[in-house]
Amino acid sequence: MAERVCPVWIGYLLASPLRKLHYDPRKILGPYVKTGMTVLDVGSAMGFFSLPMAELVGPDGRVICVDLQEKMIRRLERRASKAGLAERVQTRVCSQNSLGLDDLRGGIDFALAFAMVHEVPDATTLFSEIHRALKPGGTVLVAEPRGHVAREEFEASVSTAVRSGFSIVERPIIRLSRAVLLSGK
Repeated sequence: MAERVCPVWIGYLLASPLRKLHYDPRKILGPYVKTGMTVLDVGSAMGFFSLPMAELVGPDGRVICVDLQEKMIRRLERRASKAGLAERVQTRVCSQNSLGLDDLRGGIDFALAFAMVHEVPDATTLFSEIHRALKPGGTVLVAEPRGHVAREEFEASVSTAVRSGFSIVERPIIRLSRAVLLSGK
């Protein structure tokens, strides 16, 4: 599902602890991710958000991490193991045309798509696959970088999500980002 794929070397910058100065995963995700949940991190890269989500879901929850780049996924697996979270983290390498979530239909409580929707060639397919994977009432947080994604482009993505079956729940404030929380209805 790639169009403008983030280079692997940038994954190291994205996983940097310094990034927490702008994006604190616990503060951003804490209102949505709870103990025991099954959550999905779409475009997980090296796990900047995945590992904090694994801590938030606790030992009875799990985080499914999907990325197009195998090198990003392998690095995420090493980081999860080092953090003692490997048993909560499941990784998948997706294709350019599909996230490969058919086996998760109706099984996801919460999904995160952080700074990645602008990279996919077909947002309709992306949102449709996420929608099918969500449990009834499940939510997805979509955030895009303000400096990289124009308001019009972001709103076009939100409209695509609504056409795919989502409804807008809220527009949370995330520093340096345009964000929306969507419900699968």
